[in-house]
Amino acid sequence: MWKAGLKWMFLIIGTTIGAGYASGRELWQFFGHESGLAIILFMIFFSICCLVIMKISYEKKSTDYLPVLKIIVGSKLTRVYDVMIFLYLFTTTVVMIAGSGATGQAFRFSYWWGVFFIVIALIVLFMKDISGLLAINQVILPLLLGGLLFILLLFTLDQNLNLSPNWHEQRNWTAAFPFTALNILPLIAVLGAIGSKVESKREIWIAALGSGLLLGVISYVYNSSLIQIADELLLYEIPLFAILKHYPFGMLIFMSIMLWFAIFTTAAAGVLGIVSRLKTIWHNSPVWLLATVILVLMIPLTTLGFSALISYIYPIYGILNLYVLTRLLLYPVWNKKG
Repeated sequence: MWKAGLKWMFLIIGTTIGAGYASGRELWQFFGHESGLAIILFMIFFSICCLVIMKISYEKKSTDYLPVLKIIVGSKLTRVYDVMIFLYLFTTTVVMIAGSGATGQAFRFSYWWGVFFIVIALIVLFMKDISGLLAINQVILPLLLGGLLFILLLFTLDQNLNLSPNWHEQRNWTAAFPFTALNILPLIAVLGAIGSKVESKREIWIAALGSGLLLGVISYVYNSSLIQIADELLLYEIPLFAILKHYPFGMLIFMSIMLWFAIFTTAAAGVLGIVSRLKTIWHNSPVWLLATVILVLMIPLTTLGFSALISYIYPIYGILNLYVLTRLLLYPVWNKKG
């Protein structure tokens, strides 16, 4: 039970911690100063959302996100959100592939080497079906989270940071809503695909509460560290590097590799969501073949400057997702009425 619960917990965290989160850019964009309460609210909201999504997925024994989506948003809006989820997963996966190309350039490799490396790695991963993703999450994520926490706690001690928030200054508490909302669509897509594999409700509680607590603690310590060096962050595209400059070069190399794996696990979760949906249309097609076709279609799109496209798409997702977030948080109320 504990082992299975932790397996799902790492799947949730792997879906949520992309390069944006691990690098600190996403946290700084939403939180920053006066956000202690916002992060605590995010931790609570995130756990509730995971709990509800996994509970529905488990009860429906789903193998893709559509049955889960129907219950959350209702049959009338299902088609709209089905398209939204598909586009969200597609665009974010393209961005992750482009991110791998950019990471390759940082290490003096060709952009295309970075792109083809992640595409081939994803195809190999999906040759082992969903078990491949779960296995890599259980190896990589403890390293990524452990490394991140170690550096952040070391920085906290070195800088003598006070981690207790000033409760009189919490004007940014509303940031908890869009930050949680932005992370909901991939969770529905990925957790909707594993309903048939969850064996007990205890697994759900371990996964939901564990992932919420772990992400909450890391977010809080990370945000507190970034506040300490707020003046320097304008000079760094990746805020984490502003912290790492205080430490040996080996740490920078290790965390750069971990950042690539954060890109990889997010891309893998995106491909899983897309492929599980396509399997409902093409039942007999092997997972790895569908994954290959999707990834080959994505390669040319990595050159289109998706950062500009995402800057328009993400705010729209954030607003539309607030409805889904409200439905999930109020699920115990409206589900009883239903």
